[in-house]
Amino acid sequence: MSKIPSFREADLEAICSVLGDTSEGLTGSEIGQLLKQCSVPDPLPDVTKRHRLREALSQAQHRDGCGNIVVVFIRSAMDPVRYTRSPDRFDNLRSKLNEVLAFSGYTLSESGDLYAGEPARTLDQARQRANRLRKALEQRKVHPDVLRFCRPEYLDEDHFHAVLEATKSVADKIRAIAGLTSDGSPLVDEAFGFKEGQYPLLAINEFKTPSEHSEHRGFMSLLKGTFQTFRNPTAHEPRIFWPVREEDALDLLSMVSFLHRRLDEAALTPTGIEHSE
Repeated sequence: MSKIPSFREADLEAICSVLGDTSEGLTGSEIGQLLKQCSVPDPLPDVTKRHRLREALSQAQHRDGCGNIVVVFIRSAMDPVRYTRSPDRFDNLRSKLNEVLAFSGYTLSESGDLYAGEPARTLDQARQRANRLRKALEQRKVHPDVLRFCRPEYLDEDHFHAVLEATKSVADKIRAIAGLTSDGSPLVDEAFGFKEGQYPLLAINEFKTPSEHSEHRGFMSLLKGTFQTFRNPTAHEPRIFWPVREEDALDLLSMVSFLHRRLDEAALTPTGIEHSE
């Protein structure tokens, strides 16, 4: 994992005050379990929760010379699966954490991931960002399905979230057209791959010329590359290592728009028809 800067002591103390809050924060046993899970020594197990947690994370951060362990702990503590029986607790804890994380330049998303960069501090800022990006995309005449992902609730978590969700919409469209249930590269292979000398399930042209064959396979590669870039790696890395600038978001969402337009033109091929290249 790439190194990120250490958190300032004041910021770390604020984070631990939220996580160790008496009413909605972690319990003492939860703190102990999470520290053990994250391989963080627990030097002061008998003091108040927030002081216990601050001391443990501060020492670990000083030992490592970076803030990675703090990020790992936050992600573990805020894993949504831990709050399936108490979603309100998750929402309240996330809201309070975001207030203090903003001073470190981070935002905690609904999925429990951290985004870095310069996230919006208020809903008004998020709206301004969304309107600016949406206007630029409208000028590019992007596909309507892409514009759905330029809302403030996506962009207040930085541009990456909008691009990620827009990419998911491409897979959703393929599944809807082809009646499949898989995802990522396997989905592309099932929908567009040639199998046992037969036409693919979905076709973007008539396969009449070598150029059309090449175009079809190139489209498959583009789909796979998009999924692999924005779907697979991010399942294993914190979002803080995947910053997306506004100009990059415009280009990436324009590419997703191209994928949507070609999918709108794709046709289901008759099943059982043999094909030889």
